[in-house]
Amino acid sequence: MTVETTMIEGRNAVQEAIRSGKPIDKLYVLDGCTDGPIRSIVRAARKKDVLIQFVKKERLDQISQTGKHQGVVAYTAAYEYSDIEDMFRLADQKGEDPFLILLDEIEDPHNLGAIIRTANLAGAHGVIIPKRRAVGLTATVAKTSCGALNYTPVAKVTNLSKTIEELKERGLWFVCADMDGERMYDLNLTGPIGLVIGNEGSGVSKLVKQHCDFVASIPMKGDIDSLNASVAAGVLAYEIVRQRLH
Repeated sequence: MTVETTMIEGRNAVQEAIRSGKPIDKLYVLDGCTDGPIRSIVRAARKKDVLIQFVKKERLDQISQTGKHQGVVAYTAAYEYSDIEDMFRLADQKGEDPFLILLDEIEDPHNLGAIIRTANLAGAHGVIIPKRRAVGLTATVAKTSCGALNYTPVAKVTNLSKTIEELKERGLWFVCADMDGERMYDLNLTGPIGLVIGNEGSGVSKLVKQHCDFVASIPMKGDIDSLNASVAAGVLAYEIVRQRLH
């Protein structure tokens, strides 16, 4: 289900957005402000596990479009988030082993949109992103996905490593992309699988990599040493597709 992508400003408007259950990607709050309405907003946001950033007044003035932020600005998502159960249901409906794509701090909305598009075309049952230090479902992501967000569930989780461990208990195993890994063609990528793609600059974090069962590298023949994150996701996703077809 789509919802209008919005920046919401002002105490009453933000309070109402949180109370009504709008999917909020990020909440900016004036640092050091301790009056009742702001405390009430922060309390409600924490109950909903919204990502809160405390910032100086200059930052709020900078991002405000109305100039009447009253110490609080919220960004809502362009699309509703799904949960991981939706992904398992989708795999079950199709009679397929679960195939999930997990993204470790992807920050570029064009990359996220392109990966969601690839996930849909490659038959992945969902995309999982972290709440912190990563782009959410913005209007740019929705546009770049070319409609894939209508069909491919995207879930947001607090801790990617913990999510991987929980999914392992449900029978999935995990492969992450890294230049130091084994050649992807030499790995068995069949069965219930989670593909982990890392940040555009730093790749998969050391902690997340430790939770993966395999590390896959993509053979490179050129003069530069890495692929764009969304291209790497596409190459590995389609190696999984190829192996599933055999």
